[in-house]
Order: sequence, then C-alpha cells, then structure tokens
Amino acid sequence: MKKIRILHFYKKSILDSYGGVEKFIDTLCQGTYEFNVENILFSLSKKNLNQEIDLKKYSVINAKEDIYIFSTGFSFEAFSKFKKLSESVDIIHYHFPNPFADILHYFCGVKKPFVITYHSDIIKQKLILFIYKFLMHKFLKASKNIVVTSYNYLNSSPSLGQYLNKVEVVPIGIDSQDYPKIDQKIFRNFQNQFKEPFFLFIGALRYYKGLEFALRALVGTDFKFVIAGDGELKFKLLKLANNLKLQNVTFLGEITDKEKVCLLNLCRCFLFPSNRRSEAFGISLLEAAAFGKPMISCEIGTGTSFINIHNKTGLVVKPNSPSEIHNAMKFIISNPEISNKMSLNARKRYLEIFTAEKQAKEYNRIYRNILNI
Repeated sequence: MKKIRILHFYKKSILDSYGGVEKFIDTLCQGTYEFNVENILFSLSKKNLNQEIDLKKYSVINAKEDIYIFSTGFSFEAFSKFKKLSESVDIIHYHFPNPFADILHYFCGVKKPFVITYHSDIIKQKLILFIYKFLMHKFLKASKNIVVTSYNYLNSSPSLGQYLNKVEVVPIGIDSQDYPKIDQKIFRNFQNQFKEPFFLFIGALRYYKGLEFALRALVGTDFKFVIAGDGELKFKLLKLANNLKLQNVTFLGEITDKEKVCLLNLCRCFLFPSNRRSEAFGISLLEAAAFGKPMISCEIGTGTSFINIHNKTGLVVKPNSPSEIHNAMKFIISNPEISNKMSLNARKRYLEIFTAEKQAKEYNRIYRNILNI
C-alpha cells in the first residue's frame, strides 16, 4: 500500500488539551499509521514551539498562539509554517469548527486537496457565526469530502444540508484495549467508598453538560451519583448540591485513566445529561458503551443518540427534565434484568460500529479515494 502524507490542523493537540476532538485526532493518527499513512498534526500552543514532537505514530508541530478570542486561537507565525508544511503533504485534513483554519487555507493559497471532519456546528458564538458564515460556506464547498460523526448530527445540522453530495458519516472510534488494566488497589478503594450501585458521570463540567438537572433529579432519592471531572461550573454545581441538601452525590474532581477504568467497571449506569447541541458526540458516553454499561442521555439531535439507542442500550430522555432523569434512574435500578441486557447491547453496538480500527479503515479509504490510489 503506497505511503501517503496527511497534514491535520486543529486548535490544540493532545499535548495541550485533552478534549474530545484532540483525543479523536490522536486515535485517528495512530489508527491510520497502520495503513501506511504518515500524519502530521499542526496546532497552536504556548510551548514546544521550535521542535517537531514525535509521538511514535505521528508528529506534532506547533505555532505560537498569540491571541485567543471567541474560542479560537490565532498565530502570526502559523502562516509561514503552515504554508511550508502544506506543500509537503498529499492531503490536508481540517477539523471544524476552527475559523482560523479557513483564514490560513486561503491566505496561504493552499492548492492541495482537503477533507474536513465536521465535529460540531458553531453553537455559542452567534456573532462569530454571523461574521464568518460566508467564508465558512466557501471553505465547506471547496472541500473534497466533509465527514460527519453521526447521522443524527448530519440530519439536524442547519449548515450541512447543501453539501450532501460530499458528506460521509464515519462514527468516532475508540480502542478499549488502549485503557489501562484494573488497578486492584484503586478498585478496592472505590468499591469501599461506593458500596451501593451508583450512577456515574465523567467529563468536563461545562455549561452544556446539563448536570444541574441531574442534581435536581436526585432530590428525595437515595440514588448515588458520582461526578468525575473539573471545569468552570464546579463551584456552581457544588453550591447547588449544598442548597438541595444532597447527601448522595460525590464530586471526585479530575481523575486518572486508571481511576476511570475502575469507576466504569463499578458503576451501575452511566448518566450523561448533556442538554445542548454543543455536545456533538460524547466520547465519555462511547467509553461507557465500550465498557458495557447501560446509559441515560438526552435527545438533543446529536451523536449522543447515535451511541445510546432508547430502550436498547439505555434510556434517552427529554433534556432539562429532572423528572424524566429521575424516572430513568429509577427504571435502571428497579429493573436489573433489563439493564443487564442493555449492558450487553451497549458493548455489542460499540464493537459493531465504534472501534478505532473501523474508524481508521474508513478514513484511509476516503484519503485514497481523493488521491485515486
């Protein structure tokens, strides 16, 4: 199989940020390496600026981030670095949304074919979208392919309908073998700390995670809820839990991968109450499926309902509804046979659709189709 070179561009690499897109790019680069694809990730950073960082199966090259505004980084030196890199590869792979990518592409006069993974609509930055809309559509129209991570998101996106002739759906994949084996000491500690069946959330504590509604769903119940993660809403959520006088919720803060594996194995159900389209897919929800856990999520027209199928792998409820979340939690606890079947279905669906190997095969196919090789 002929070797091909791909240049990825995104705001950050996994060395600077452990977000969903960064993890996706890392898994994709490692996976396509096995198909003789050489990947280079170009990103913005405030460190590791004058070196190419070798991550064994792909490399990272950074440009200095000079400005960060409206969730977008900008860099002056990126123009010269990106132009030089773009001339040395076969395809450029942009990860959307990232308005600076469009600017770089056109300012540098890139001639190479390019593909876009469309991770999310621009949801929160309405002013930016208004200013950027013309350039965005010019950029999308010029791409060879637009890859979307779920049919749900494709069907609900206000921006993608006019590009159906070039859109492909490739679900995000993860490799459950990449996670560490269970550390028995950590496992026993959590087992002693959480002796009763508990619901688990893992993720950043952000505005679109809907955790305030999950907390309200706990009022008057003895359901145990463990929240693992940190973020800008931490203190607001702690205050809400205190005001609601909740004794059945535990905030663990940031956790390690070893702790994550133990919690995913121990929990009764994964609760993922994200309530806005900013939650375009849900990597932690996919992790729960990979570990064979029933899930509770909300119907927001995104990939969360592609991972979690109502009444098959878990329960899907209306967003912003403590009563529906409460009823779903009650159902899981009260119906162990059904929830056990959901567990098996979740693992089966992961193996059928969401593995890292399937993801890598599909992107390798897309790259080679573009190059006609």
